[in-house]
Amino acid sequence: MKFFQFALLSATALSLTACASNIEKLANAGKRPPMSEVNNPQTTAEYKPLSWPLPDPEAASVRTANSLWQPGSRAFFRDQRAQRVGDILRVNVAISDQAKLDNKTDRQRDTAENVGAPQLFGLENPITDLTRADPNNWFSINGATQSNATGKIDRKETINTQVAALVTQVLPNGNLVIEGTQEILVNYEIREVSIKGVIRPEDINSDNTVESSQIAQARIVYSGRGQISDISQPRWGHQVIEAISPF
Repeated sequence: MKFFQFALLSATALSLTACASNIEKLANAGKRPPMSEVNNPQTTAEYKPLSWPLPDPEAASVRTANSLWQPGSRAFFRDQRAQRVGDILRVNVAISDQAKLDNKTDRQRDTAENVGAPQLFGLENPITDLTRADPNNWFSINGATQSNATGKIDRKETINTQVAALVTQVLPNGNLVIEGTQEILVNYEIREVSIKGVIRPEDINSDNTVESSQIAQARIVYSGRGQISDISQPRWGHQVIEAISPF
């Protein structure tokens, strides 16, 4: 009973959500999908500064009088690469992922058990007379189990693009937290590329770019919004059935 109540409440909640979504689709019929607003990432509700195990902060460098070179400087002239909060750098997103798996499992088991009591403290004859059973075959159990499973995955993904990212935080050890989002509107379809993670200043190239493979805790999203993406998604009723069906 509780399962059906939970399923009914879930279906009702999803129906209300889907209704609001359908109303929004009707209001935007024939219009381009709206792009996301550009806001300060530190003012959003989901923004959280990173807390990471870091080494002890180094002592401040002492400036030497009458010297063009300062201790701790990475270059003789001012470094034009991103190094402070608000600086911008380019991220080269190059992903070439290919996976091929082919698994097959066969399992079979047969069991047979026979239990009898031809001699049972002299009580086998009375028991046989009462039950009209053969004491040599009181119990007989036969069982058979067979399981066959086949799985196959053949996937190939390639992404090559560039995303401009913003430095949102400088960690005490000098590492930079970056975050960037790019949206492209093509024929009523928005393509969104977003990236965030932690990089080392030493990994930034001289042209102020960094490779996506050098980003720690990288979160790369390549997705779409619009009419084509909406058609490729199953209807909300089908999703409800898939969520609550035990079979």
